[in-house]
Amino acid sequence: MANQPAGSLWLKQQFGLNHYRLTHRSFIGPRDKMEMAPDGGIEQVYGPKYAPAEDSIPEHIEFLLKYDDLSLDFLYAVFARTDEAELVAFLAKSPSGRYARKIGFLYEWLTGKVLDLGFEPGGNYVDLLDGETYITGSKVRNSRWRINDNLPGGPAFCPVVRRTSAMEEMLATDLKGQIDELKEEYSPEIFNRATQYLYRKETKSSYEIESDKPSPDRMNRFIAILHQAGKQPAAVVLEEANLTVLQNAIVDPRCAQPGYRDFQNYIGQSNYRMEEIYHYVCPPPAMVKSLMEGLVAVEQKTAGGPAVVRAAMIAFGFVFIHPFLDGNGRIHRFLIHDMLTRDGLAEQGLIIPVSAHMLNNLKDYDAALEDFSKPLMQRITFNAAANGKITVTNPDEVAAYFRYPDLTLQSIYLTQTIQSTIRHDLSEELFFLERYDELKGDLQNLIDMPDRKLNEVIVFLHQNKGLFPNRRKKHFPEITDEEFTAMEKIYSEIFVKG
Repeated sequence: MANQPAGSLWLKQQFGLNHYRLTHRSFIGPRDKMEMAPDGGIEQVYGPKYAPAEDSIPEHIEFLLKYDDLSLDFLYAVFARTDEAELVAFLAKSPSGRYARKIGFLYEWLTGKVLDLGFEPGGNYVDLLDGETYITGSKVRNSRWRINDNLPGGPAFCPVVRRTSAMEEMLATDLKGQIDELKEEYSPEIFNRATQYLYRKETKSSYEIESDKPSPDRMNRFIAILHQAGKQPAAVVLEEANLTVLQNAIVDPRCAQPGYRDFQNYIGQSNYRMEEIYHYVCPPPAMVKSLMEGLVAVEQKTAGGPAVVRAAMIAFGFVFIHPFLDGNGRIHRFLIHDMLTRDGLAEQGLIIPVSAHMLNNLKDYDAALEDFSKPLMQRITFNAAANGKITVTNPDEVAAYFRYPDLTLQSIYLTQTIQSTIRHDLSEELFFLERYDELKGDLQNLIDMPDRKLNEVIVFLHQNKGLFPNRRKKHFPEITDEEFTAMEKIYSEIFVKG
């Protein structure tokens, strides 16, 4: 008996949804089996007793909800191609069944249509999402279907985060405990000095990710903005007026906008032939306001949930909506800090320099962004005018992709980034500052030099792990080779003892 597709995979083939990504693909076969596919998805074989009726679309939808990963984007496409009469007839067979009620609820929630049932669903209230399988939101009772709607958002915008084994491992990490351990290890004076430096480092890194060199004034404005993280209610932070003020403050004045964009934008680059390469086409302008309103609803509905996942939902949700021409990436990274501070992972005044880590590991950061953008670019179609303006030609076919992103990978990525930032960037800065004063004093005793030059020497030594780089020596003609060797020995004695 050859393996036969079931659930999501069967529906994908049935409706020709070739460019929809499935993270779990099911088959019916002679024996149970599960393995990881080359694309990272899970392929699982179930025994014959699990088989849905061969040509029943509703039964394959039920199988999807039972055994496959939930993709609201994919389910929307399936419902758009499902005959209502066939669906109602299937639901009428088991009006109290939990999966029948889940199907009915999701159909109306996703499509905005009301099914003409002719019967009244019954049974006890059941949660829509299994809390052990997905990150859930607060429960809202739906009396029509007797469903507890615990989705993390609403129809306007609702990310899905799956509790994969990698996700569970990340959620089990006590990030706040790691920060508290550092606070116990180092004095408050050292901790405060490190924090003040890291605010500037975080700002500089956030601009460098965008290949931007801001003026000192823009640097200082962004530092001041970072200091405000977590101080205002989230609904205020995420309202259009506030985000517009933020955008105006951090971008070149020529790129300042009066509000959310009313034009189609994209992320791309020109090749050597001056041809445009499109990396990401953003949501059409008509969708932006509803998406941003949906983002506010996500913050409200997930309150009390895992801090880093909430930060990923809001920050990555924002950057994928891309409501401005410029500054979206920097606001996205500010929102990470705002959410982490708001949820108590980082206390007021403490900065976790995630941008610095992202800058030093751009490949991983790009992969987290491309996990969302690349599948979209296989589905979206658009026209490009001679003046560079583009127009999306299939907005109805891609709207659900923007509204219902799977942010599992982005949540895992952000958790790993914060963990590495705490263990390395923050820890190393504290370690360095604790020994900085001693190193500076000993170097000053070795050779008297202006404070600015001495700081440069220390920076070069530290960046090169205690060995002064030969290419930098020409900038210090007053220092002999013997003195450079002595400096390296002093550095080694001070830092190795730690």
